[in-house]
Amino acid sequence: MAAWTTEQIPPLTDTTVIVTGANSGLGYHTALALARAGADVVIGCRDPSRGDEAARTLRDASGGRVTPLPLDLADLASIRAFVARFTAERPRLDVLVNNAGVMALPRRETTVDGFERQFGTNHLGHFALTGLLWPALRCSPAARVVSVSSMMAFAARLDLGDLQSERRYGPLTAYNRTKLANLYFMLELGRRARGTAVRSLAAHPGAAVTNLQRHAYGAAIRLIGQTAAAGALPSLYAATVPDVQSGDYYGPRWFGAWGAPHRARIPGLARDESIAARLWDLSEQLTGVRYPAGAA
Repeated sequence: MAAWTTEQIPPLTDTTVIVTGANSGLGYHTALALARAGADVVIGCRDPSRGDEAARTLRDASGGRVTPLPLDLADLASIRAFVARFTAERPRLDVLVNNAGVMALPRRETTVDGFERQFGTNHLGHFALTGLLWPALRCSPAARVVSVSSMMAFAARLDLGDLQSERRYGPLTAYNRTKLANLYFMLELGRRARGTAVRSLAAHPGAAVTNLQRHAYGAAIRLIGQTAAAGALPSLYAATVPDVQSGDYYGPRWFGAWGAPHRARIPGLARDESIAARLWDLSEQLTGVRYPAGAA
């Protein structure tokens, strides 16, 4: 069977999509392919000027509809403002690609709301965003939430007693935990969305060259990694292929690092439903975002 490419994305006319962190890297190429397929793409970017520039470039390259909206996933107020602006014009959301992230910050930093920055951005920010967008997702006849994780999830173990890395902070340890948290979230969301039209999936880019590696693995990834466009393929597969199901996880075919999208293995720890439920409850308490009926 031929390898899957963006040429196989079905027409996405009348499909509304949000891609977070789309001003560069994986998010940019995800948004580009979706816009070329005809989707109405909204990109959430922390820096408004970079978001505007990326949207212009994406429109020129795709000939499609791309709208930038400010979104800082490390700020709950910014997330709420983004959702308010989005839903004021678009009551329905068909695809949410939770792509944005930060990686291996050398020193422990905190968000506006006092969360450790990697956990606050990569997990809590997307948890809050998805919950606030839940009514818009429920308006779609076949909505999808795609959580972008990483192979580094296999190197993690979640410490529910120290989610904020207050006792001990390790740049990569903190990052790896957030990527495992993304998978706990994806699977738990799928369980809580049973009986609705919302599918919860995940993807990882393998070894892809992006700005994410500025603090770790940069030299190695530049030497052996695939392009950001190739790294975006698993996310695009999860977001567009008709017969995917909740709980599916996709990554590159060859050793999980390179190649066309393929079913990826989920770390065994991520399948612990009791940990996932506890993480969900803690995430609701920390963010103040509680999912409406239909995700409970």
